[in-house]
Amino acid sequence: MNAPISIYTEMTPNPVTMKFVLTFLLIDEEGESIEFRTKEKAAISPLATKIFELPYVKGVFITSNFITVTKDESFEWYEVIPEIKELIKAKLALKEPLLNGELIEEKSEVPVNISGNIEQKIISILDEYIRPAVEGDGGAINFKSFENGTVTVMLKGSCHGCPSTNTTLKMGVQNMLREMLPEVKNVVTETA
Repeated sequence: MNAPISIYTEMTPNPVTMKFVLTFLLIDEEGESIEFRTKEKAAISPLATKIFELPYVKGVFITSNFITVTKDESFEWYEVIPEIKELIKAKLALKEPLLNGELIEEKSEVPVNISGNIEQKIISILDEYIRPAVEGDGGAINFKSFENGTVTVMLKGSCHGCPSTNTTLKMGVQNMLREMLPEVKNVVTETA
């Protein structure tokens, strides 16, 4: 007999996103995630496609043991959380693959420019200190490049449209990297 699927929700700093946390892993690889900003892009994922069938869904982000859903601002979370939870439970109970096999390369591959030791140190700091906090808020951060003192990162999930993203980026990520690595002067972001 299979154990029932348990899901609980966590608010994020972004008022239009909510984390739906599971008691098991959807993606085993640390730091891997999949983000769908449109219904069309979600076609490669049976789970994301089903979530996008809800008329108020604007985005789906899947990583480790949670799904972050972005909703239309005209709906309140208390109105839609039960429906989203039940839909996720029903879809996961089918035990379908997260992605359609031939399209797995569509996963959130981040173009990484690693040419030296400083990049490895930046990635290590992001992974150890920053990624857990960003994931705790329903998002993801990935290193993209380091050039002329500027670190470029990619933010996903609840970070899209979040009012506190710039503060987090400058006051948190940039300050920590600058303190730990004097070569870092600035941190900028790109969205996936």
